[in-house]
Amino acid sequence: MKTGLLQTGQILCYDEEGGAIPCPGSGQDGEFRLGLPWPSPRFSLEKEIVLDHLTGLAWARDANLNEFPLTWQESLAFIAGMNRHKWAGYDDWRLPNRRELRSLMSYQAKKPSLPEEHPFTNIFLGWYWTSTTAAIHPAYAWWIHLEGARMFYGRKDQYALFWPVRGAGYNLLPRTGQITCHDALGREIPCPNSGQDGEHRHGLAWPQPRFTDLGETVLDNLTRLIWLKDGDLGGKIMTWRQALDLIDEINRNTLHGSNDWRLPDINALESLVDCSQAEPALPAGHPFHRVREAYWSATTSFFETDWAWALYLHKGALGVGHKKGESFSAWPVRFSGEEA
Repeated sequence: MKTGLLQTGQILCYDEEGGAIPCPGSGQDGEFRLGLPWPSPRFSLEKEIVLDHLTGLAWARDANLNEFPLTWQESLAFIAGMNRHKWAGYDDWRLPNRRELRSLMSYQAKKPSLPEEHPFTNIFLGWYWTSTTAAIHPAYAWWIHLEGARMFYGRKDQYALFWPVRGAGYNLLPRTGQITCHDALGREIPCPNSGQDGEHRHGLAWPQPRFTDLGETVLDNLTRLIWLKDGDLGGKIMTWRQALDLIDEINRNTLHGSNDWRLPDINALESLVDCSQAEPALPAGHPFHRVREAYWSATTSFFETDWAWALYLHKGALGVGHKKGESFSAWPVRFSGEEA
């Protein structure tokens, strides 16, 4: 079943203090584990290359081929050189887009935030570039921090690591939505031979239309998730506990004919992002209203379990918030149960 969603890897549940609790009835990511499950074994090794059996993508086993950080443009140029020399026998290496790099992250791991059985070497606990430009600031590109899996954007002339990938995979990861390319100054440039996300556009193509308006709810035809059309059901920013309690309340009372609403996990929230858009980072023409700046997820931060993951929707970034802080809004979701 191609849902466009992968499980986050989180299998435990935690209270606001960060203590582990039983998952049943918690409403958390570790209880529902929405999305495609991870195969076992997850990875196989062939000389310098690691195949991810979840996505079908092939990664360099060495996560720091250059030994030292490079700028974004230097990273793209390094990978172009790998292709000229057919590193490991292949000439189709590329800098991963943000969804490809995120697919390696485990939200039940830290330092590094990778699945426990991974076979990778030379992992640096710092920022790794993606090929995806930040639409909100095109002189910046998305990067992911391997210590705990945060995803933000860095100036393209800053220095970070890079992790080459190749292959089309199993077409499970949705495209990012990016269709243009930009240089280090943020100027739009032709995409051919740029090595950027806007050139390759790898991933599962978005259906047309992307969304179906069901009245008070919206079906995402890519993931088969049903979202409330109203992006501010609670009418305020709230704590993580208040967000989970809101979901409990609407299920007790039945909302729009359903009582299986959930607080979305961080992968479900991120699936809404269109990397060609900002403020908000939603596909153009989306049918939602009262969209807020940031949303709680049901996924605890394993780096600090008294924190939970959130989507900063205006930017498209993924960060964390202290569970006891009145920091973010809640956006209920439910699964349609239909195959995509």
